[in-house]
Amino acid sequence: MKIVQSLRHSLLALTLSLCSAGHAQEALSPLSGQWIIKDFKFHTGEVMPELKLHYTTLGDPKNEAVLVLHGTTGSGSGMLSPAFGGELFGTGQPLDAKRYFVILPDAIGTGKSSKPSDGLRAKFPAYNYADMVAAQHRLVTEHLGVRHLRMVLGNSMGGMQTWMWAIQYPSMMDIAVPMASLPSPMSGRNWMLRRMLTESIRNDPLWMGGNYTQQPPSWQFASIFYATATIGGNQGLQKIAPTSDKGDALLKQRLSAPFAGDANDHLYQWESSKDYDPSAGLERIQASVLVINSADDERNPPELGVIEKALPRIKTAKVLIIPGSPDTFGHGTTGNAKFWKKEVADLLQTAPKLAR
Repeated sequence: MKIVQSLRHSLLALTLSLCSAGHAQEALSPLSGQWIIKDFKFHTGEVMPELKLHYTTLGDPKNEAVLVLHGTTGSGSGMLSPAFGGELFGTGQPLDAKRYFVILPDAIGTGKSSKPSDGLRAKFPAYNYADMVAAQHRLVTEHLGVRHLRMVLGNSMGGMQTWMWAIQYPSMMDIAVPMASLPSPMSGRNWMLRRMLTESIRNDPLWMGGNYTQQPPSWQFASIFYATATIGGNQGLQKIAPTSDKGDALLKQRLSAPFAGDANDHLYQWESSKDYDPSAGLERIQASVLVINSADDERNPPELGVIEKALPRIKTAKVLIIPGSPDTFGHGTTGNAKFWKKEVADLLQTAPKLAR
């Protein structure tokens, strides 16, 4: 869902209504925290003496807990946007912060968690989604003291990690809601364009093996190229750029906007998806699964048939495919909770609670 904070905000400003913001704010009282894991061992065998994990929470820790996972280069606090948290966490909304303890972690490598730009640069350990999920699990259980989750819900990268949570910790959650993701290997256009993004950074002479003195310009250009190719939806982009002149103006706006973040951080984030593949473990899932994808998702197109093959292997699962329209945003569609919050609310009411 998220390419960088500034790009996400510009996309939302063009496409989203913020009518729910005031309603949600009355219930939002986010708290930030930080936890240090000593001697964290990555899948490569490398050990970081101190791995910092940042997180945001809403609500009372005594309430049922819900874990919400963000997309690539995003952050937990980014899930408080009007289009996402503004539709979910307010009074009377599906994940009302007065009823649930909502946990919003920053993944390894992004947000305020440990990342290359903290000082190690290209010497930062090469991490993957398995490392992220392991760190999230330790944060939830060891630091926050949560032994069971009513729901794990994630979008894009967070959706892929939701699949992994449901497989690796099958008895820990009642409900799993993976969005904008597939339970299959990282592959096809999705991977090839990610690889082109990271290679654009690596091949920039100003990258200097990760020891740059200024951000390499290819980072911004390649990120916006990738975003334009894989988010927005055909109909959605046609609506906001119906002529070449309007298309040029939109690109100029995106290319000239302030670009937040760091090239090494983003390179590591995108490359961390390379070995993602939860397909072998689907039978282990015990949670009630609601798969939410959009028909116009450029990265996870429904015509691949992955979901149809996966669902029979899962004990309790159903799928919601959001129809594409001029008002959807391709891979960004699920970042707007208005499209699916009713189905999640219904599932929260009906899904059984697993033995703890």
